Amino acid sequence: MQIDFAVESQIDLTPRVQQLSAMFDCPAQDKCRIEFKGDMPIEGKDWNVGLIVGPSGCGKSSILSRVIGEPAEFEWAAKSVIDDFPREHSIADIAAICQSVGFNTIPAWMRPFAVLSNGEKFRVEMARRLLTAQGVIAVDEFTSVVDRQVAKIGAHAVQKFVRARGKQFVAASCHYDIIEWLQPDWVFEPATMQFTRRLLRRRPALEAEIRRVPYDYWRLFAPYHYLTAELNRVARCFCLFVGDQPAAFAGILHRPHAKAKNIKGLSRLVTLPDWQGLGLAMILAHRLGAAFKACNYRFRTYPAHPSLIRSFARQKQDWSMEKRGGDFSPTRGCSSQVGGFGGRPCAVFEYVGDAMDEAAARSLLGNAA
Repeated sequence: MQIDFAVESQIDLTPRVQQLSAMFDCPAQDKCRIEFKGDMPIEGKDWNVGLIVGPSGCGKSSILSRVIGEPAEFEWAAKSVIDDFPREHSIADIAAICQSVGFNTIPAWMRPFAVLSNGEKFRVEMARRLLTAQGVIAVDEFTSVVDRQVAKIGAHAVQKFVRARGKQFVAASCHYDIIEWLQPDWVFEPATMQFTRRLLRRRPALEAEIRRVPYDYWRLFAPYHYLTAELNRVARCFCLFVGDQPAAFAGILHRPHAKAKNIKGLSRLVTLPDWQGLGLAMILAHRLGAAFKACNYRFRTYPAHPSLIRSFARQKQDWSMEKRGGDFSPTRGCSSQVGGFGGRPCAVFEYVGDAMDEAAARSLLGNAA
């Protein structure tokens, strides 16, 4: 694909413009013209993700709009972001795309766009683009308004969805730090007109540690749980840390049973919004299951969140589905039985994977074992 166009703009030689020209010895012209010429050979080979990257003012936005397509603009006028999505898309489709890009905090779906955090706005905008765009999906200023941790994780979530659905996505960004997370099939740098093809690689590794934590940690995670902000005070609490930052939380309760006396239940499982999209909650659940199994406990979880149900169901080698999730029915009365939860589509899974070393398990669990 050939790049050959110019961007022109008229300059009004006002007194201030002429004064500025004299002050900095910059000749004033009545017209500004910037030419772009180069090759972007993206035809003829399969690709899913492309990145146009470089410093501000190098022509990223111009090339994106002229060569790839004009990025879509959205209006966010509804009282909840879920109602801003086009009506032809079902709630199931909208939920699936939001979860795919790491926008998993259900209460945030019910809020207007204006009150969301920058990270949440970034993710829900990406969800709407990915769901509604036709042809190549073009996004300008990709990750520019979010902190770099959110940018990297968000980029990783987007490319996973794009590849899984066989779509094509091109982002323009001034940030090089997303390249290893977005994993573009090609990169174009307008500043040098350099085009580079890349092979798909693994994203950078994160060092994580799981630790037993005081109950007070729940306050940090409670606003982001999809069912309730309440957690039984007798729950044993665990947190997955990335570096020194808490990222995912699990609350464990002993589950009474008529016959089995050794069942531990995963009562709460939450990932903070900035870390959603990496599967950290599943890692935490898996490690706790392996630890409790090493100490001769059965470990169960009772997810109602559709994304969580699908995640556990995919891990057949480690999790056995004891009860399939039902259909959501808000008119049914509340049930106090585990797995009922007032008609929510709860499932029951039991950990059946390998146990970890017993000494390591007891060190992790402490008196929770």
